[in-house]
Amino acid sequence: MKKEIGVLMLSCIVFLSGCGGSGNPASVMQGSGESPSKQVTTQQNNEYCSLERTSLDSETEKYFYGTWNVEKLLGFANSYNDASEYPTGQKFIGDEIIIKKDLFSSKGIKNYSRYQTELRNPLYEFTATCNNSDSFYRLYKLDIPNLNKNDVVKAIGVSNPSTKISIPVSLSFFVVNNEKLILLSEATIFELKKISDKIN
Repeated sequence: MKKEIGVLMLSCIVFLSGCGGSGNPASVMQGSGESPSKQVTTQQNNEYCSLERTSLDSETEKYFYGTWNVEKLLGFANSYNDASEYPTGQKFIGDEIIIKKDLFSSKGIKNYSRYQTELRNPLYEFTATCNNSDSFYRLYKLDIPNLNKNDVVKAIGVSNPSTKISIPVSLSFFVVNNEKLILLSEATIFELKKISDKIN
């Protein structure tokens, strides 16, 4: 009798262990071959801008460094700002901004001393990277004309390398696909045109 009970118990153990497989739950494969967490991360990266501060890559440096002319007014941010001089914007058209590896100068903004600054050996960093126009608008509330849905927009900050404090003027820069440079001052949006490629 004891022998029969032992055989019966052994059979039950073998049967139950066979049903359980390895003991690990079966993983569900996604249609794209990516794990759910990776898919969520990818979706979030497309939906929102990355706010990680990183150094400029060599391609952006090549595009960004040079002497720039304020070419045209593109419009205004969706927030009112008294300093933006509606409806024409500040008198920046034709003024120059120097962006070099060892020098940043907005002394070429002639009509406004409050926007004039100069910094030796500035620190240039990406402060935000937006992989499409929707994520860019969600963060900045800026309508840049002719910005396409899949354009990559990167915000570039200029700061003092020793203090890490941003330049004390209301000037912000956005690079679109390393093909277009946008200047935001107060709530006014301008497009810049490169007039010199000298980087030093």
